[in-house]
Amino acid sequence: MSWTDVADVLAAACLLAGAGFALVAAIGVLRLPDLLSRMHAATKPQVIGLVLVLAGVALRLREPSALGILALVVVLQMSTSVVASHMVGRAAFRAGQVRHDLLVVDELGDEAADWQEPRGAP
Repeated sequence: MSWTDVADVLAAACLLAGAGFALVAAIGVLRLPDLLSRMHAATKPQVIGLVLVLAGVALRLREPSALGILALVVVLQMSTSVVASHMVGRAAFRAGQVRHDLLVVDELGDEAADWQEPRGAP
């Protein structure tokens, strides 16, 4: 068995695991009860699934130019999904869309009274 055969088997395993994580993320978005839980399901396993799929593609392609592009996609996805989920969660908390009975710790509860919602367009 050569190293290319081993790389192909690892690529297949990464692709299957990544697809599994993406499936778990999709099921979590549909089945979880509140917005914050759905956001967690949409960001964490989805990003891990994407990283595994791209690792499988990188193991299968084995070209330096493709590896650079795939690494750039991973870095950008990991940085933008964190910021986007934080902003959506904060906006949902400000809009009152968070179920407080499901929160274990509410670090923004005291600050929420000081927020002033904008009225109308800027």
